[in-house]
Amino acid sequence: MTPFPTVAEILRHAAGALALHSESARLDAELLLGKVLGVARSQLIARGDEPVAGDAWQTYQVLIERRAGGVPIAYLTGTREFWSLALKVTPAVLVPRPETETLVELALQLLPPDQERAILDLGTGSGAIALAIASERPRARVTGTDISPAALGVARDNSRALKLPQVTWRLGSWFDAVPGERFDVVIANPPYVAAGDEALRALAAEPKLALESGPTGLEALTAIVAGAAAHLEPTGWLVLEHGCRQDRDVALLLERHGFSGVRSHADYSGLPRVTLGTIHSSH
Repeated sequence: MTPFPTVAEILRHAAGALALHSESARLDAELLLGKVLGVARSQLIARGDEPVAGDAWQTYQVLIERRAGGVPIAYLTGTREFWSLALKVTPAVLVPRPETETLVELALQLLPPDQERAILDLGTGSGAIALAIASERPRARVTGTDISPAALGVARDNSRALKLPQVTWRLGSWFDAVPGERFDVVIANPPYVAAGDEALRALAAEPKLALESGPTGLEALTAIVAGAAAHLEPTGWLVLEHGCRQDRDVALLLERHGFSGVRSHADYSGLPRVTLGTIHSSH
């Protein structure tokens, strides 16, 4: 009978198997083995010489195969950290990206900590953006919307787990979910990948609804900009995440719809990722 492989051997083999499929092969291997064994990554090193028994080994092999097949690590572990919050994620929602923290940072700059403000997060998915803002601005009234009931279910679970009950969740497409309501800041990370873009192949495991916008990739952004003024308070702000080559198009959209102070900001990689503008109106 063959002795079971050790933790160190399994990790070495798994990292090798994932090397062609992941930019963080060793980290992925450790996260998945930690999940199977129910231990923190830091404990794996101390347990390097321990054998991994049959059931755990088989479960782990299945997870490694799925990861090599392109399933995001967050779907396999069921969690993703965003803005230092541990979020539940499922295939019903997009995996929160580090670059989206730029959107949160910029929104927080527009929200004084000591004042009540109303914030709307359109297409909230896992609730990552809405919950990050709620965690930093306890006096804010945050609303998150999504067209997907399954996504809102994930967002509600995250809200409960993080003890951030002040966020309101609404079902509906963009502003249809909040008829007649106005906000101080509207935020969105909408689908902005053009149909047929090669990038979609690598994202096949994630919900198409949250990624693909239409033939140009600007369809959802255009709809949001067109509807925003009717839902913003005077001097309210619209803050949008977009593709790294869409900053000029989004800035033009905002200006065309009467926004001023329009500017784009780079993400942590130095790529233009977020564009915002304010609406000055007399209503």
